[in-house]
Amino acid sequence: MTDVTEESVNIVGESPDVDSRVVESEVTVVDEEVELERTIGLAGGLAIGIGTMIGAGIFVFPGLAAAEVGAAGAISFAIGAVIAMLVALPTSELATAMPRSGGGYYFISRAMDTPFGAVVGLGLWFGLVFATAFYLVGLGHYAAAVLAEIGIILAVSPVIPLGVLFGLLLTILSLTGTENTAKLQNVIVGLLLVILAVFLGTGTLDATGIIGDPSPPERFDFAPVALLSTAALVFTSYLGFAQVATVAGEIKQPARNLPLAMVGSVLIVGALYVITMLVATSVAGSAALEAAGETAMVEVGRELFGLPGAVAILLAGLLATISSANASILSASRAIYALSKDALLPRRAAAINLRFGTPHVALGLAGVPILVLTSTGQVDLLAEVASFLHLVMYGLICIALIILKQNPPEWYNPQFTAPGYPVLPALGAVASFGLILFMAPLSIGVGLVVVITSLIWYWGFARDVTLKGVM
Repeated sequence: MTDVTEESVNIVGESPDVDSRVVESEVTVVDEEVELERTIGLAGGLAIGIGTMIGAGIFVFPGLAAAEVGAAGAISFAIGAVIAMLVALPTSELATAMPRSGGGYYFISRAMDTPFGAVVGLGLWFGLVFATAFYLVGLGHYAAAVLAEIGIILAVSPVIPLGVLFGLLLTILSLTGTENTAKLQNVIVGLLLVILAVFLGTGTLDATGIIGDPSPPERFDFAPVALLSTAALVFTSYLGFAQVATVAGEIKQPARNLPLAMVGSVLIVGALYVITMLVATSVAGSAALEAAGETAMVEVGRELFGLPGAVAILLAGLLATISSANASILSASRAIYALSKDALLPRRAAAINLRFGTPHVALGLAGVPILVLTSTGQVDLLAEVASFLHLVMYGLICIALIILKQNPPEWYNPQFTAPGYPVLPALGAVASFGLILFMAPLSIGVGLVVVITSLIWYWGFARDVTLKGVM
């Protein structure tokens, strides 16, 4: 058997001729030549986490959640935030022990061996692809609403063509460099937070009667199954914190910035979701939100500020969905890059573009299926399949932490320790797997097809790959 290490992957991603693949994850001077440069600081990490999560959660889901459970959608968002936090803390510890590109895939493959790593890695790839397609469809709805607002009515709905077009443009942007993507995230998230601060502040004052007449949120309907089913639908909103871990190999000062970015993004965005749902149902009502669907928040802005409010929300919705898609394309390509470096995908997928220093083949493998799925326009299905695949990974991340802490290898030296071990990671695993049970049968079926396909790929292509060590 010929030993193949990461050092043998050259800058253009050429594969050595081997009979069997044994991947040693050791960082050496040679290996540094093919590692991605650490260019993302704490602000960039928070921007990736917040920017990814803030899009669908605030600008696409309120109408869909109101259609299911009315004002109690705020509770569903809160449930999602709690589950995300149960996973974010264990993920933070693992990320500081293994600050490498690949995120959850990398953690699980090193803790639970190659078959689990292959299933999670391929599942992460497609989970991010489904999530990105969902964001792009939402982007298409907002772009179409902008056209309608200015009086441009097309014979054919422009939602899908616009979503595909933006997907293509964002993929090209990611090709030109991580710093360009991070800079775009920072600008978008900054503008979003300003718009949301004005919107939520005014909405809260309106709901409490400080300005105008009091308009409290509608009465909650505490139906446990419906609340959990809605939480499963909107959980796609909380995928951003894990995407920070996916680009851990490009985060500056990972011991400090990774935990702050992951935990901070969940806390900030979780609070924004709950407040937004309460404000939206108090200002416009569940029936109006349900009727407006994916662009329900435009009607809330119109109720508060008239036409300028509708325009501001349209702008914010465009920015948010662009931000979510932008960060997800970046993360999907890094998941593919990590799989390729471990020989679970062909080595060529880890090729680095010499001009921009980005994994251009991996970006293509992410971008093409994203564009295909975006063309389906199936919002609920795309969101739930993305949630399914991520929840599988989240549950296994929590299990991976328990395994590593029970019998820690020599290289396991995290700079952050998750509190509440072993209860907290155990709760995270149970909550992650349990939420899957409340999804629509079709979404579960598609998710299982991806998992089974990943297993078939592993046994057919990568069953002779052995992953050893980390540092």
